[in-house]
Amino acid sequence: MIQKLVAGIDIGGTNTTFGLVDEAGKILYKETIFTEHFPIPEDLVAVVVEHINKALIQFENKYELAGVGIGAPNGNYFNGCIVFAPNLKWKGIVPLAKLFEDKLKVKTILTNDANAAAMGEMIFGGAKGMKDFIFITLGTGLGSGIVVNGEMVYGHDGFAGELGHITILFPDGRQCGCGRRGCLETYCSATGIVTTYKEFIRRSFPELVKENENITAKDICEKARDGDFVSLTAFKMTGDLLGRVLANSVAYTSPQAIFLFGGLANAGYLIFEPTRESFEENLLNIYKNKINIFPSQLKENDAAILGAASLIWKEIK
Repeated sequence: MIQKLVAGIDIGGTNTTFGLVDEAGKILYKETIFTEHFPIPEDLVAVVVEHINKALIQFENKYELAGVGIGAPNGNYFNGCIVFAPNLKWKGIVPLAKLFEDKLKVKTILTNDANAAAMGEMIFGGAKGMKDFIFITLGTGLGSGIVVNGEMVYGHDGFAGELGHITILFPDGRQCGCGRRGCLETYCSATGIVTTYKEFIRRSFPELVKENENITAKDICEKARDGDFVSLTAFKMTGDLLGRVLANSVAYTSPQAIFLFGGLANAGYLIFEPTRESFEENLLNIYKNKINIFPSQLKENDAAILGAASLIWKEIK
């Protein structure tokens, strides 16, 4: 009996990762190419399709391609287009889903990368069986996917659920890449915690500014684990702000759980403890002690492919 495979494709500013995923969430094939080598989207599509078709040959008579799921920055679920993505060389509106569908002749679904990861958590991760949850990616920025009654919240235009761009400090908040000031992701992300750390150093230990010029979020995590006061303070502030926003977001959807994923979430207790503490402290009474904040159960190296593939698996399971 021929079984189904789904292609999962993750488009990033630097890399495009893609693979073939079976119904159990096992990645049978995986490949990465450099997105920036393809200033014309049609050229990237042609190369990815060529790789996928070659990989499918080895599974001939055992598997067939059932669909393609794509996660991409500014990916719009409703029209299958990448819309003015700031981190890609491709400008304007790119009909990416149609480009793949025309080549591979199977159903193709596109959404933004955080929504795809949230769907992966529901189909293959810790949110399996849950119908209401929030998924947060803590990477260079802060992405989010909101699931209500088993369905991703897209809004009327496909761009709902951008918690990273809730303005938390204004009018003098940090400059965000979106053009506004004080967005949550400028504080609660790998980039944000580095800025917070440097601000503390500049204020309290100016003699240490130069030696911390190139510090990374990973460095800050290591310092915090060694008991460094400034690093621990940076994590405390980050978790406090994140917990407050998550507590407010609960009032909109009353989720069963919230999942944190990505580089900053890998700091473990350093980010989870202050976030959970602030979250419970700021929750409306009717929500207290009802909602867990969990680490994602998706493997970081596989999450992008699984998330993209789950867009199709949800439709055909």
